[in-house]
Amino acid sequence: MTGTFWAILPPVIAIVLALITKEVYLSLMIGIASGALMYHGFHPIKAMDTIFTIMSGKIGDNCDILIFLVLLGILVALITKSGASRAYGKWASRAIRTKRQALFATVCLGVVIFVDDYFNCLTVGTVMRPVTDKYKITRAKLAYVIDATAAPVCIIAPISSWAAAVGSSLPEGCNIDGFSLFIKAIPFNYYALLTLAFLIFMIITNADYSKMKQYEMTHETEELAVNKEDEVQIVGQGKVIDLILPIAFLILSCITFMLYTGGFFKGASVVDAFANCSSARSLVLGSFLTLIFTFILYIPRKIIAFVDYCGSFVQGFKAMTSAIMILCLAWSLSGICSEQYLNIQGFVKTAIGGSTMAVVVMPLAFFLIALGLAFATGTSWGTFGILIPISVTILGGNMMMMSVCVGSILAGAVCGDHISPISDTTILSSAGAQCKHIDHVSTQMPYAFTVAGCAAAGYVTAGITLNGFIGLAVSAVFLALVMGVILFKKDRG
Repeated sequence: MTGTFWAILPPVIAIVLALITKEVYLSLMIGIASGALMYHGFHPIKAMDTIFTIMSGKIGDNCDILIFLVLLGILVALITKSGASRAYGKWASRAIRTKRQALFATVCLGVVIFVDDYFNCLTVGTVMRPVTDKYKITRAKLAYVIDATAAPVCIIAPISSWAAAVGSSLPEGCNIDGFSLFIKAIPFNYYALLTLAFLIFMIITNADYSKMKQYEMTHETEELAVNKEDEVQIVGQGKVIDLILPIAFLILSCITFMLYTGGFFKGASVVDAFANCSSARSLVLGSFLTLIFTFILYIPRKIIAFVDYCGSFVQGFKAMTSAIMILCLAWSLSGICSEQYLNIQGFVKTAIGGSTMAVVVMPLAFFLIALGLAFATGTSWGTFGILIPISVTILGGNMMMMSVCVGSILAGAVCGDHISPISDTTILSSAGAQCKHIDHVSTQMPYAFTVAGCAAAGYVTAGITLNGFIGLAVSAVFLALVMGVILFKKDRG
């Protein structure tokens, strides 16, 4: 079953079960177990051994991300316990007076934090959650706004961890500058661009539909009441500055450590430093230094007592337990589907690697394949690594269509990332908003498919006309028509 169509079965099982049962943990476990059983010819002992071999390896490889989650959880608990979040909420209520303004403020913060999507998801949720709670914005809506301004912003920002991942995906010996190709592909990443436009439209019109509308109508007060049960007890009299300074310090220190791990202080350029940095280690270093900074900021001024500072460590860890559990299981599922085991990537390479598809269908084909692969594996970066070398090899002599196809791969990967329950950023958006993970997935999915349909129309046009800019215009027109239909249905009630 290795490298065959059957390799996609375990993630499909996990995703379908999660959507049907709403039980993410058990669904992921069943998906992992089914993959291990398939790999070992349904030998239970060997399958169990493989499951925990993969899980221990994945946890070890991604240990920095888990440490960052814990450290950020501690920081959130500290800021909340100090009373700084409450003070920020009171201050924001004077500057932000409507639900729409609160949502736009969340979008703006998401756009500003463009360096890394993990950092984006958790930081935006931490800062904006008190404000969105005040204006009775549901956690599912907050999670959607966070997710829609995380990967879509990072994938069109030249200085980001995602840009580095794309540049490193080019095949050896292709003589193409990865950074230049990334820049050229930005206008052809229709899904990311349209998602940002669609998000602004939804905020302005408040024209929710499908699962999000149902959720907005039935969960607003109930959801906030459930989350309040686990709130950190406020013991300090912190001010707004006690929230702003730690968050600003966190951002600056993480960026500084990205430059440090990328070799900027050893002579590398800013672009090269971001391209070669260890983003996960940088986040750990930055968040750890921020905890030290917060200690110096809070304790001498008696914002909180030393015992309360120490107590935040357990509370912060506890708050991140759900996200850590889901991430570990999602990584394990991607591991059983990796090249060493079921080899879902090998199946995709075999299916399209030697393809002689006509150029006219390539943009749409790469978009759909990237979407499906990212959906099944929960990873955008793995999708880049598989499909970008294929597109560059096939279209190396046609810069316009190569840029369009790379843009379509990036777009499909982000879309698949958005609709996949096992995606890292989807999981972290739920954690940042403190929203039930499966609620975030089910409410975001219709919006993602709406934008994906408009992007697909653009890629069909780009293939036919051999011009990516015409495709962008067509996709924008389709999105405008969809927006008109949504408004029409809203006005009719």
